[in-house]
Amino acid sequence: MELTRAQRSGPRTAVVWAALRREIERQSGRALTVLDVGGGTGGFAVPLAEDGHRVTVVDASPDALAALTRRAAEAGVADRIRAVQGDGDALAGLVEPGAADLVLCHSVLEVVDSPAGVVGAVTAALRPGGAASVLVAGKAAAVLARAVNGHLADAAALLTDPHGCAGPKDTLRRRYDAETAAALLRSAGLEVSEIHGVRVLADLLPATVADGEPQAVIDLEMAAAAHPPYRDIAAQLHLFARRPAS
Repeated sequence: MELTRAQRSGPRTAVVWAALRREIERQSGRALTVLDVGGGTGGFAVPLAEDGHRVTVVDASPDALAALTRRAAEAGVADRIRAVQGDGDALAGLVEPGAADLVLCHSVLEVVDSPAGVVGAVTAALRPGGAASVLVAGKAAAVLARAVNGHLADAAALLTDPHGCAGPKDTLRRRYDAETAAALLRSAGLEVSEIHGVRVLADLLPATVADGEPQAVIDLEMAAAAHPPYRDIAAQLHLFARRPAS
């Protein structure tokens, strides 16, 4: 697969961009109305706007939104990006229901008070037939990383915790495996069509390898992303889902 400009940002995002590109192509290249929940400084929003789509970014951080606004202006797409301050738990009251062709919800469900509430709001924000791109932290990768680094107690705590949390000092409130993440989306009425691993191998490679052969790393990530057990040990899981058309 030929990578777009945005996909060339590296192996940590190539799998996600590939799924987004398939959805854009499915829509015959028309300009989409996109909602980016927790979109921060615009790592996805600005490239999408550069491709002609209109993006609303909802984020709790005013500093991140200020950086987004500057970045959009520098890229010449300020007229296609709208910044809205608010957190994921308040999403339902921040955006118009049934208006988005595509919703991005990346690295949000790990930290909010109510993941089910956020996913319900994401579903409501989508028009019938619209798609959601959901990125969550993977539980298995976190267990392995702590064990390999000698933090055995944390690894054991995370392994047995029903939410995939290593304790009160953990920076994330929960992590997911493919089954629990898919069940969460389905409970809100979304139909899950794809589950991929993100950063399956990229975080494990020495910097000399990753920097020396970036295209080979991307190709390997893309090849491993959809195949268990490789998918299931990825640092993140990417789920692509759709609101039923009727």
